[in-house]
Amino acid sequence: MQLNFIGNSNVLSSSGKTLPVLDPSDGQPFDELQRSNAQDIDAAVRAARDCFDTTWHKVSAAERGRLMMKLSQKIAAHADELALLEQRDCGKPVKQARADALALVRYFEFYAGACDKLHGETIPYQDGYSVFTWREPHGVTGHIIPWNYPMQIFGRSVGGALAAGNACVVKPAEDACLSLIRVAQLAAEVGFPAGAINIVTGYGHEVGDALARHPGIDHISFTGSPRVGTLIQQVAAERHCPVTLELGGKSPQIIFADADIDAAIPVLINAIVQNAGQTCSAGSRVLIERGIYEPLLDRLGKAFEALRVGPAAMDLDVGPLIRQSQQQRVWDFLSDAHAAGIPMVAQGTVVDEAPETGFYQAPTLLRDVPVNHRLAQEEVFGPVLAAMQFADEDQAVELANATQFGLVAGVWTENGARQFRMAKRLRSGQIFINNYGAGGGVELPFGGVKSSGYGREKGFEALYGFTTLKTVAVKHG
Repeated sequence: MQLNFIGNSNVLSSSGKTLPVLDPSDGQPFDELQRSNAQDIDAAVRAARDCFDTTWHKVSAAERGRLMMKLSQKIAAHADELALLEQRDCGKPVKQARADALALVRYFEFYAGACDKLHGETIPYQDGYSVFTWREPHGVTGHIIPWNYPMQIFGRSVGGALAAGNACVVKPAEDACLSLIRVAQLAAEVGFPAGAINIVTGYGHEVGDALARHPGIDHISFTGSPRVGTLIQQVAAERHCPVTLELGGKSPQIIFADADIDAAIPVLINAIVQNAGQTCSAGSRVLIERGIYEPLLDRLGKAFEALRVGPAAMDLDVGPLIRQSQQQRVWDFLSDAHAAGIPMVAQGTVVDEAPETGFYQAPTLLRDVPVNHRLAQEEVFGPVLAAMQFADEDQAVELANATQFGLVAGVWTENGARQFRMAKRLRSGQIFINNYGAGGGVELPFGGVKSSGYGREKGFEALYGFTTLKTVAVKHG
């Protein structure tokens, strides 16, 4: 049974209740989590506040960096253990789970080096004054982590907050807690003070709500749905608490006739099937210039048909979805598409070894998707790719921008001028030209516009969100 981690101790929930941990590969329970409540959140916030007030704020930026580097190295030494936890907890194929563990190593390595480089400025002002700024941590930050990439999102969120000098209270998704509990334990082992990292598990409507409402939380970082993001904003606004929100996307990949198709196809496939399509930045729409629409769909269809889906331990192209309700959500989208007469081009194969009780979905390629259909507008969060065609650059931009989201976009063209025109006209937080995702890009600021949220995580830019700026004006004559 897994316990909460508060003040560097493994702690039972005050509720005395637990939640089952299911293996998505077979749908069966294999562990238990604490079903925590507001009382447990209060204990974690108090531990974080005590840590910040008495210990953590006194630790120099250089020493914070050394601690974070030690944790990075500790995570690297336990990467296989963490990958196995993620594999079973989230249903990730082995290679994907290990990639996530190594990404977490890189996050803490990057932010370890950033700790003592977060500088203020001097400001020229009136004669007789010296004015300068410095950046201070908020204090205690709350982090609501989703189930699709728990280790990676912990790294980009908690890593940045710790580097800036905050103490953290983390609420993981109830579907994916095991790796984060273990990382917090490793942090204690390398010397993080009690209360610097606290993990409280449970349901979002109980624990997440309590965290967002707690008056002792000075900043909230949330990754999840626009609906829940709106609720968190409303709650935080009642006490003027700043928030950073990453709320998903419906990201387009735009393929012009002059693109290097051989280079594009494997990237297009990976961008929608990675983590079974359960990725905020998934390239879930492919917009294809009319002259190459049919031949490219034919090649994509063949690539989809070659994809195999199965249990995480088999390490195939695609693992299971996280839970039955997510599987049903994908089924509902496909049912709506069938009812609307949207043609299916191809599907992958769920292998015979996949247990019937697992949460599997074959990758599916659909064509001629109307721009106003929910398949072109809403986040499926499954391995479903919607294809549509465009006549020219203006129509490509119109289609790409025609959703409520604006997280990521990909552009494939050899025309250098067009590359820059498209990058300027697309309404997205990240634009990739002749690639998609840049290999993860720990260093690259990440976040969206419109309903994809606001604020930035990853890279040095994230540190500004986890600090507040103080201006000091000295009159000395």
